Amino acid sequence: MNTAGTARVALYWAPELDDPLHHAASAWLGRDAETGAALEQPPLPDIHAITAEARLYGFHATLKAPFRPLAPWAEVREAAAAMAAGIAPFDLPPLAVAELGGFLALREAAPCPPLHALADTATEALDRFRAPPTEAELARRLAAGLGPSQEAMLRRWGYPHVFAEWRFHLTLTRRLTPAERDLYRPAAEAWVGLAAGRPRRVGSVCLFTQAAAGAPFRIAERLPLGGAGG
Repeated sequence: MNTAGTARVALYWAPELDDPLHHAASAWLGRDAETGAALEQPPLPDIHAITAEARLYGFHATLKAPFRPLAPWAEVREAAAAMAAGIAPFDLPPLAVAELGGFLALREAAPCPPLHALADTATEALDRFRAPPTEAELARRLAAGLGPSQEAMLRRWGYPHVFAEWRFHLTLTRRLTPAERDLYRPAAEAWVGLAAGRPRRVGSVCLFTQAAAGAPFRIAERLPLGGAGG
């Protein structure tokens, strides 16, 4: 993939292409992050607006939050692949629709220490390639009302939700009003719940790239975890 001029890079987990969750959740958001194709969404009022921000980023769970790379793509990719190769595949608990900070997301039904360890490792392994946030980016994050620990993480790692502050989630909506929640939560459970609750194995991570500011994120490459792809 040609990533010359890439604005931002992120390391995410996303379901495999043959996982029914990839198809169900991509349709819910209205875009396939693998192909970039626009998809028909469920017939719900305002769903295109409700899912706009999540659609921009693609269906994913954050491991290393988006950052502007300080090094060429090949160096970032090599480091990410080496990191992935050193981590054993593991089973992911069933996922279910939940509320997190006022928005809807899929979250794990039980603690999964290997998952948290993966996020911790990704945060550290790629940090040397991360350009620091601008003053405007810091101000925007700080305006969200971060706690002391989150603010410290933001200043050190460029993102407030890492290590003890990290929460596994795959975003489905923006923040909702109570009335919107009453409409969209049962709809999301009906649309993605069956696929989300299936057993699955985490055998890869994904490098996502954003070509320019405001452009949608796309999956640039899926990197196998150690033992998952030879």
